[in-house]
Amino acid sequence: MTVRVFLVEDMLHVRSVLADLLASVGDFRLVRAIGTEAEARLWLAEHPAEWDLAIVDLVLDQGSGMGVVPQAREAADRHGGSVIVFSDYASDGIRAHCLRLGADAVFLKSQTREFMDYCSELGGLEAAPSA
Repeated sequence: MTVRVFLVEDMLHVRSVLADLLASVGDFRLVRAIGTEAEARLWLAEHPAEWDLAIVDLVLDQGSGMGVVPQAREAADRHGGSVIVFSDYASDGIRAHCLRLGADAVFLKSQTREFMDYCSELGGLEAAPSA
């Protein structure tokens, strides 16, 4: 089963790396990548059932991922799906706040292996072995 990914990330090279990483562990397809809070919220409002996995960075060109997480959670509760925060700024306090906002999981970008393991489980796959 293809996992449709909605990515909220403002850095183009990170978008590309994430798409490659997800493709390496299974049938993940990037359906939309957006770099601002306003665009992400609009896309979620117009396409609430067109994704299975939302990956949200907290620091965006405009706005914050913290404004996206609750809306993604609401859509996920109605249509199914998971919401993951993947950010350089996920301190313990921010992690707890994101979970209260509705994130299923929160990862630092330095926790790429743990993030990929989590995504692999969502896709019903085993994680690829470490290099």
